[in-house]
Amino acid sequence: MNNWFKQNSSHIFVFLLFFAICFVYFYPAFSGKTIGQNDVTRAQSTQTEINQYKEKGETILWTNQIHGGMPTFQIWAPYPANITTWIIKGINAIFPNPIGTVLLLLAGTYLLFCVVKLNPWLAAAGAIAFTFSSYNIILITAGHANQVFAIAFFAPVLAGILLIFRGKYSAGIALTALFLALEIRANHIQMTYYLLLAILILVGIETYHAFKSKTFQLLARSIAFAGVATLIAIAVNASSLWSTYDYGKDTIRGKSNLTAEIKESGKGLSKAYAYQWSQGVGECITFLIPNAYGGSSRGNAQQHEHVVKSLTDIGADPSQATYIAQNIGSSYWGEKPFTEGSFYFGAVVCFLFVLGLFIVKNKMKWWLLAVVLLTMLLSFGKNFPFVSDLFFDYFPLYNKFRAVESILAVAGLCFPMLALLAAQELTAATDRTFLLKKAKHSLYITGGLSLLVAIIPDVFLSFKSSNHLDFVAQLAQMLKVDQSTANILGDALAADRKAAAQDDAIRSFIFIALAFALVWAFLKNKITATVLSLGFVALVLIDMWPIDKRYLNTGSFVERQDVVKPQPRAVDLQILKDPDPDYKVIDLTENILSDATTPYFHKSIGGYSAARLKKFDEVITVQFSKTINMAVLDMLNTKYIISNADTSATLQAQVNTTACGHAWFVSKVKYVKNADEEMKAITNFSPKDEAIVDQRFKSQIEGTPWHPGTASGVITLSSYAPDKMVYESNSTQANIAVFSEIYYTRGWKMFIDGVEKPYFSANYLVRAAQIPQGKHTIEFVFHPDSYYTGEHISLAGSALLILVLLQFPLYQWRRRKKMV
Repeated sequence: MNNWFKQNSSHIFVFLLFFAICFVYFYPAFSGKTIGQNDVTRAQSTQTEINQYKEKGETILWTNQIHGGMPTFQIWAPYPANITTWIIKGINAIFPNPIGTVLLLLAGTYLLFCVVKLNPWLAAAGAIAFTFSSYNIILITAGHANQVFAIAFFAPVLAGILLIFRGKYSAGIALTALFLALEIRANHIQMTYYLLLAILILVGIETYHAFKSKTFQLLARSIAFAGVATLIAIAVNASSLWSTYDYGKDTIRGKSNLTAEIKESGKGLSKAYAYQWSQGVGECITFLIPNAYGGSSRGNAQQHEHVVKSLTDIGADPSQATYIAQNIGSSYWGEKPFTEGSFYFGAVVCFLFVLGLFIVKNKMKWWLLAVVLLTMLLSFGKNFPFVSDLFFDYFPLYNKFRAVESILAVAGLCFPMLALLAAQELTAATDRTFLLKKAKHSLYITGGLSLLVAIIPDVFLSFKSSNHLDFVAQLAQMLKVDQSTANILGDALAADRKAAAQDDAIRSFIFIALAFALVWAFLKNKITATVLSLGFVALVLIDMWPIDKRYLNTGSFVERQDVVKPQPRAVDLQILKDPDPDYKVIDLTENILSDATTPYFHKSIGGYSAARLKKFDEVITVQFSKTINMAVLDMLNTKYIISNADTSATLQAQVNTTACGHAWFVSKVKYVKNADEEMKAITNFSPKDEAIVDQRFKSQIEGTPWHPGTASGVITLSSYAPDKMVYESNSTQANIAVFSEIYYTRGWKMFIDGVEKPYFSANYLVRAAQIPQGKHTIEFVFHPDSYYTGEHISLAGSALLILVLLQFPLYQWRRRKKMV
């Protein structure tokens, strides 16, 4: 036992350090507080109906809470057959949010750096650098839990892959299968996709060296074992992957149905949407100087001395001037619509990264550099479209993702990897004169750039956005001042941005100088390698900590009962008195595609989802962009319309007397040739009397007992659950029934008196079916094979993963036994 402790004492002390860092930084979480995350609050509005059924112990895979109805796969689904689901539940049960995720980031990155043979303290420095890179902290603050959780498994997945390529197959397969399964289970396919791009480059580098050394057999074996681990991880996540793949075909990431109304057709997102959050080419300076572009749009850490002075000069009192200064303009001046903060990798890390380009000699340097360059080029999006467009147009699946700047999360890992490899190279110190020379070059490059920004920032940065003139014009209107005064205020805002950049540039220079001093002291035999490593731990932590505190600090935590949640308005309370279980509501005072209030209380036409159905999105684009098409609202059973009362700010809920109800019989059917004609036809029609049907469904109607021109009888909703709708019909003849629910074939099945029958799409968006004469029970049941069959595969994959994990310690035990 004593020997084991002695052998692993450094690792134990490192993990104690990690726990200490988490305890101090996230102390409010340990005391029961939580982060008041904006995006989490918004996401809760999409889960209202899901949570109601969860409280009753039931699982639903379809919700009518947003956008008229959609699957829950990208909102919440349980996946109980997946072993990683229970691992994640265990982590969340032990550690309060977000400490579990932060510890995973620290531990996973530490594992990777140990695999690349860094000493424990340098590995700890690298783990801290990546974990506390500003983007990860910003994601935690904003509530992008799945995204940062996926990022947490970047490092351990790479650790497993590297072990496989080094011939350590038993450990490599076990780690790769486990952590890739967890990576996929995080359910942020975009982040996983970016990680796989980095792995592809690694395979390319390995292939090149195999070609040079003529070791193709070893390469093929490594790729085969990596493939086995990947297949296990995929099998474990079969249910979620299959469901996501199936659903993705019909979402805004799938193929366009229209050709005439929608300008950008084809598969995937539009470039304008995908490139909306593109990193500015010049913004990469924030890797080194965090506030070079102003930091957060909120400007919560920004001083406004110049703006306050300008306002007081024109007569505003100091308190009023401070308030106005904090609200008239964004501290951020780049080209993104807005941002929560910059990508800051750390001044110490940047210094060591540049040093690594000079002194690291192994092939890993070229892999890391290639990944950094590619991710930077792709993050530029619309600001440097040549490379991005090539990937968007030709690279599989790339056009399914938006916010391309987020690929820099991968660069955020590569920077400290190369940086700490450089530090490890220093500890070897084979040629101290050469190393000191290259350290000076790194100082001149990173420190020199920081000094130049501190002394002559205007040479490099303008501190004014491209729409600065428009902003000044708006400022004149908003403050009711003349153009000259507005220009003075605009210049004052730019001066405040400039001061912030200069302050951070000086700060970065100091940390670079300290890092260089540490290197100099070691190379001059003033300190030991251990002191050098511990010095880097301290410098990296002290460098990253205050920058992260700009985004996530004690003030970010609130008591759980104080988390801001939408409160029911008077109109909401009025509507909630309606006992009907399935009517829709639309709030015309909100953006239909980003309304996070109405779905919190009602089944809504609005809502927010980045994976909404394509056909719904097309209807909103065509039928609601200029005026509200009441026929569409009627066929979706939109019973209440929230709007402003006259011209006042008071909201009113107007009862829509023409809403069609849950289901109804129509007297006629109009056939159209394609989606374009169908969309055009619903622009002006009477949904209560007529169904617009694509001619491909004609065979389901013609040659049957139904005769156009008449409709008789009634059809009513008798039982409601989001994934099981039951209707009762009674008629003297066969009829065509239209249902107010969204048409979606990948899982919905219709039964008449217990026998499955076909149904079809009508009015572009809803369901329709032929109902025989007489009394009948019609059921619509959502039972997607992708989920339920996928769960069986996930169970088998989970069992296989357990066997793989068990074989690793067994292999180690047998190996030690042979050695004895």
